[in-house]
Amino acid sequence: MKRVGIIGVSGYTGVELVKILLNHPEFELSYLAATSEGKIDEIFPQLSGVCELKVEVANAKTASLRCDLVFLALPHEKAMEFASEILSFGTTKVVDLSADYRLSLELYEKNYTTHQDKKNLASAVYGLPELHRKRIKTTNLVANPGCYPTCSILAILPFLPFLDTKFGVMIDAKSGVSGAGKSLKQTSHFVNVNENINAYSPLSHRHADEIKEQISLAKKEPISTLFVPHLVPLTRGMLVSVFGVLNEKIDELEVLREFYKDEKFVRVRNEPVQVKNVVGTNFCDIFVKKLDGKIWINSAIDNLLRGASSQAVVNANLMCGFDEGLGIPNLAYGI
Repeated sequence: MKRVGIIGVSGYTGVELVKILLNHPEFELSYLAATSEGKIDEIFPQLSGVCELKVEVANAKTASLRCDLVFLALPHEKAMEFASEILSFGTTKVVDLSADYRLSLELYEKNYTTHQDKKNLASAVYGLPELHRKRIKTTNLVANPGCYPTCSILAILPFLPFLDTKFGVMIDAKSGVSGAGKSLKQTSHFVNVNENINAYSPLSHRHADEIKEQISLAKKEPISTLFVPHLVPLTRGMLVSVFGVLNEKIDELEVLREFYKDEKFVRVRNEPVQVKNVVGTNFCDIFVKKLDGKIWINSAIDNLLRGASSQAVVNANLMCGFDEGLGIPNLAYGI
């Protein structure tokens, strides 16, 4: 058994990690931490009678002594403080769910803040298994991708050889309200979200650079990326539409099937995808269609799982030498 801990357990991604890890056959929850003490079933009453572990005030040294691997479910900037200290002891691996290690230094400081851990930033591996599986297996630090980038990049990757890079990609993305996190915000109040849909940070959202950087690295040339996210009145789930121009004729479904034929957590669909079929799972469902030299790629994920917590556990599995599907949920909530 590998001892694992969660720092930042009081948030949505934290409790999703708890639920996955309680049923994991090779991981033992040995440390839960947040900004204040308590019990996990007091913070999340749905865990009453299931898990009564103590939540401690977060301490990097304690985490490194009691854990073989730590998940950081913390805001950006705070995560790098803990990651750098935990990694300095040399005994504990880290999966960071924040943005602190996902981007190049230039793009991180453009979109977030001054980076305080440049050494580990240089060696961190971007944790999209379909893209960097081999490197994830040998690293001590994984930068778990954001939910919008996960859903968008998985849609785009199979078609990179066939896209007009000058036109690039246009991404229309829609997310449930849990993507905004647990903190109170006027924009995520029920009266603002219910029976409403709206774009936010159009063409300027910081996940645009994360998407562009990863697909440009995969293509080995810059790709223009326009990204517009929307907030929709769902608790969880994400739907993405990617639009592009093809530079040659292709059988789009065959390209998609061939690219993901060996990937257990990507499902190729024969019709437009639906959020309800992926919520509660680590699956990314993808559909594609072309017309007059243009292409539309449609993908869906659970933003809290494939876009955060279950993908983090997949990465942890790979880092610890386990099958990547060990303990990962694959039954959707929808009917």
